[in-house]
Amino acid sequence: MEVIEQHPVEKLRAALVSSRRDLVKRYQQYSDGEKKVLEDCLRPDGVLFQPITIHSDSDWIPEHPEESEDFQSFFSNPYRSTPSKGHHTIYIQTIGSFGEAAVHTNLYVEWLRQYCEAFYHGLVVKTLPPVTVQSTGCTFRVNSYSNNLQLYAGDLLKFLKKRKPKDAFCIVGITMIDLYPEESWNFVFGQASLTKGMGVFSFARYDDNFYHHDYAGQLKTGSKPKPGDYSVFNNYYIPPITSTLLLRSCQVVSHEVGHMFGLQHCQWLHCVMQGSNHLEESDRQPLTLCPVCLRKLQSSIGFKIADRYKALLQWVHDDGGSAGVQAVKPTEAFQEYKQWLQRCLAVMEE
Repeated sequence: MEVIEQHPVEKLRAALVSSRRDLVKRYQQYSDGEKKVLEDCLRPDGVLFQPITIHSDSDWIPEHPEESEDFQSFFSNPYRSTPSKGHHTIYIQTIGSFGEAAVHTNLYVEWLRQYCEAFYHGLVVKTLPPVTVQSTGCTFRVNSYSNNLQLYAGDLLKFLKKRKPKDAFCIVGITMIDLYPEESWNFVFGQASLTKGMGVFSFARYDDNFYHHDYAGQLKTGSKPKPGDYSVFNNYYIPPITSTLLLRSCQVVSHEVGHMFGLQHCQWLHCVMQGSNHLEESDRQPLTLCPVCLRKLQSSIGFKIADRYKALLQWVHDDGGSAGVQAVKPTEAFQEYKQWLQRCLAVMEE
């Protein structure tokens, strides 16, 4: 089953530009180059943006019918969050180990921080000192299906609320340990409180080997740690930081922070803000924002679109030396994204 969600051009134009006179006037303030990129989806010969393809009934859109959010609906939402002078910093809080050595952890998290700062161009992104699982005081369990350790997401959100700095726009907790939202659930990729500007996300299941029967992170059969015995997290298995894992991490953080700006799941075009039910669907989604979602984000932050694309392109080009350690950033999985950014900038310069 493959179904292409092809919206009529006029519907896309209305979603992007709006029918309100003041919002149309704001749209006209974009440069000619910016309009060329934004309106690429309206042209029959457009090359930058593709329609959404639904591959199965288990994909997000068939399972979660949602109302499409156009730019006007987003802009008019009184509950959406917008960065202000005193609240314009995105904080990243690592929970638990991210590698076999501190240098490994620091590199990965620094690359992720730099990516977020390019994606949310114009905002400051900072990392908070890493914390151990024990310091969060969170409840944990052993998953009865996968036999791996899981952290209770609700406790981590309570911890993040206490850690959130006063100048934060939002705080994002990230961990390599699997999560669960309540006892009756098998797992969850992440959980957030959008109105309070905080969320926690796990990258554990983005390891290609997670679902293998011999996954190294599994506990011994019958092993059942005592509640509060955090020693089980000492030397807990952490997957290698591959290019694919880095791409998936950048994708999930940019998607989830996008929700904190008030962006809903995208149903207009192929976009990083699409919802996903499973890893296969998530991997099909791009790192890019569609024109409708890009306008939403730009209206919240105020960046120049070309400057944002250049910052993202520089991140892909950077070999990792800007992290302060001699290491090569694994960007093999980002090459298609790099070519897309180059095409966007070329269109703007035509």
